[in-house]
Amino acid sequence: MIRNIHERVINAPLEPLGVLLDGLGQKDDHLWPSRSWPPMVLDRALALGADGGHGAIRYYVSEYEPGRRVRFTFRPRTGIIGAHELSLDALDDEHTRIRHVLIGRSRGTMRLLFPAVVEPLHDAVVEDLFDNAERETTGTVIRRATWSPRVRVLRRLIGGRWLSRAATG
Repeated sequence: MIRNIHERVINAPLEPLGVLLDGLGQKDDHLWPSRSWPPMVLDRALALGADGGHGAIRYYVSEYEPGRRVRFTFRPRTGIIGAHELSLDALDDEHTRIRHVLIGRSRGTMRLLFPAVVEPLHDAVVEDLFDNAERETTGTVIRRATWSPRVRVLRRLIGGRWLSRAATG
């Protein structure tokens, strides 16, 4: 069973973070960390049924509350049966919690790949996404995410192939 949760409180109101969330997977996406990772690409604007993914990870929008929450359900060929969700919760007028939850179970080769390769890279992507959310809404990042030595090694070992494969979908 996979249960992976990340969250951060950002010193910004809900609305500007909601605007960033609603731009996910689009040409002017300022939330997804595509400078360092395969971009998230959707076949249309964020909406129920929008299809896409990042790199070899494929999913579709199965639930969507504009400006608040989006749930992506994995396509079977990804090797994960489950979903990942990004949500925003206003804590007060000036603080918002951003949360990413991945819940599912792996199958096939993903049973080995997820804990060894995918999970550490996933964790780094999510923390970089949170950095973008904070930077875009406050102008700074209080505690910038850093890649672990394991993530840096994995990126060196598979980065070029992974990034080029991601660019072609």
